[in-house]
Amino acid sequence: MAVALKECLELQLLEVEMLLSMFPKKGEMNLDEDAVPAVQRYLRNADGALPPQLEYSFALDVGEAKEKVELQVLLPHMYPHVAPQLFVRSNALHRQQQLQLNTSLASHISSLESGELRIYEAVQWVKDNGLTYLENTKISSENASKEVVVKETLHRMWIYSHHIYRQELRKKIFDCAKKLNLTGFCLTGKPGVICVEGLRENCEEFWRVIRYPNWKHISCKHVENIETEGSIDNLRLFHAFEDLQFQAHGDYGLRNDYHMDLGQFLEFLKQHQSGNIFQILFGVEGKLSD
Repeated sequence: MAVALKECLELQLLEVEMLLSMFPKKGEMNLDEDAVPAVQRYLRNADGALPPQLEYSFALDVGEAKEKVELQVLLPHMYPHVAPQLFVRSNALHRQQQLQLNTSLASHISSLESGELRIYEAVQWVKDNGLTYLENTKISSENASKEVVVKETLHRMWIYSHHIYRQELRKKIFDCAKKLNLTGFCLTGKPGVICVEGLRENCEEFWRVIRYPNWKHISCKHVENIETEGSIDNLRLFHAFEDLQFQAHGDYGLRNDYHMDLGQFLEFLKQHQSGNIFQILFGVEGKLSD
């Protein structure tokens, strides 16, 4: 298994090098500058912990109108012997068309031979086939514009974790929330709590990203959907994505393994019209001391 894993990671690095040469313009291919060195370090010393999975994205122009489409790539450690995780998103795509496009892309990539590098094939497929879904979105938009009332729905997710400590995980949470225009907060400590609010597809994408590949001890405890004929921004309880760090109780050693102050957290929830969430998260009714 160790030999097979090493071969897979070496092939992933070769593919990244090839893709960077094929998409040399700034902004065409976006790759974390620390991603490749982390894999290289592991290959030099395979006795250490597995490196983070390679993750990168492409900014593609589709059709004569050069509609902007983003292809996100996440490579399991055993890729190319298992399928890559691919996700296409675009502001020019409605939710249904985006779902259909991603389903078709996944079907096409899974039909290719296992063990073959498939990311360039995925890029070409999106370029060749994306226009069909963009045109369907345009037709849907024209039909929808005939309706008098346009309704939007604010989606709010309350996520509970046994703990949230690691700096790289917190960075991933904040970067993802910012990218998807989500407001809410991340409460660091033990336990950890995340709230995100915004468009439903953006909240669901946030949930998909942060819990993959296998974040243990995390669950979505509660979901709220609020429909409005105006802007969802008027329904937000939070104006930004906040970093909450309440005072620790006691000294738990070098890991900074602290329990958060539930009293301060309950007060924060009540200030944001969410006091009822305390019982949903923790199973007990929250009460503030006099």
